[in-house]
Amino acid sequence: MNAAFARMLFWRVMPSKKPPKKIATRKKKALLLSKSSQSPWKTRKIGKKECVLGTDPRRVAAILAGLDEMYPNATCELKHANPFQLLVSTILSAQCTDVRVNQVTESLYKKYPKPEAFAYATPSELEQEIRPTGFFRNKTKSVMGASKAIVEEFGGQVPRTMEEILTLPGVARKTANVVLGTAYGVAVGVVVDTHVIRLSRRLDLSRKTEPPKIEQDLMAVIPQNKWIEFSHQLIWHGRRVCVARKPRCVDCNLEPVCYSVDKTMSTHPDSPCLPESYLK
Repeated sequence: MNAAFARMLFWRVMPSKKPPKKIATRKKKALLLSKSSQSPWKTRKIGKKECVLGTDPRRVAAILAGLDEMYPNATCELKHANPFQLLVSTILSAQCTDVRVNQVTESLYKKYPKPEAFAYATPSELEQEIRPTGFFRNKTKSVMGASKAIVEEFGGQVPRTMEEILTLPGVARKTANVVLGTAYGVAVGVVVDTHVIRLSRRLDLSRKTEPPKIEQDLMAVIPQNKWIEFSHQLIWHGRRVCVARKPRCVDCNLEPVCYSVDKTMSTHPDSPCLPESYLK
C-alpha cells in the first residue's frame, strides 16, 4: 500500500507539461513581422497628397536626375594608366582613401610597371612600398597573387568578364565592378563601397546591410545603362555632401526627395511626400 500511495502522490505533485507551441504559428508571426518591416514602396496617400516612397520609378528618376545635375562628369578617382593599374589601386583602396592610394602608386607604378614585376616581386620590399595604405601584408599577397594569375593564366591581360576576374586572388565583386566598369565600360553590377551602402539606406533604395544584397536591390531599380555612372556619382556624393556624421543637406539637391532620419535640415515639411513638380 505504501508503494502504491507513493506512486500516486508522485504523479499528483509533478507539474504538468505545457503543450509545445505550434511551429507553424511561430513561423506565421515571423512572416507577418518581416512583411510589416518592409519599406513602403510605391505610393501612399498622406492627407490629400500622393506621396512617392522608396523605389517608386518617379522617385528613382528624380534621384538620378539630381545626381546627373550635381556630378555630370563623375568617374573613378583612383589614378591609373591601364586596367591592371586600376586593379592594383582598387585592391589597395580597401580601408584606405583614394588620396592616399594615389600618393603611394605615383612611385609604385614606376618601380613596378608591369604585372610581371608585381607577380615576382620580393614580398618584404613590396610590403614596405604599400605600407601607408594599411593591411599591407594581406594586400601584398592579394596584389602578387592576382598579378601572377594574370601573367600565367590570362596572358598578362586583366580579364574582361565577371566570372574570370573573380578568380583572381583578392578580387571580390566590388573590385571587379570597379575594373570592369571603369576600364572596360562593362556594366555587370553596381559598385558597393561604404559610401554606396550608407547612401542607399539613407535614400531608401535598399534596407539591406550586406553589400551583395544591396547590389541586387540597386540593380533591380537602376537602369543598367546607368549602373557605372550611378556608382561613381553616389560615391562622389557620399564624399562631398552626404557625409557619414553630419550630412550637408543644405547643399544637396536630393534633399526634397530624401526622408532619412539622418537629415540635418528639411525644406519640405511634408516629407516623405515629393513636391508636386516631381509628380508631373
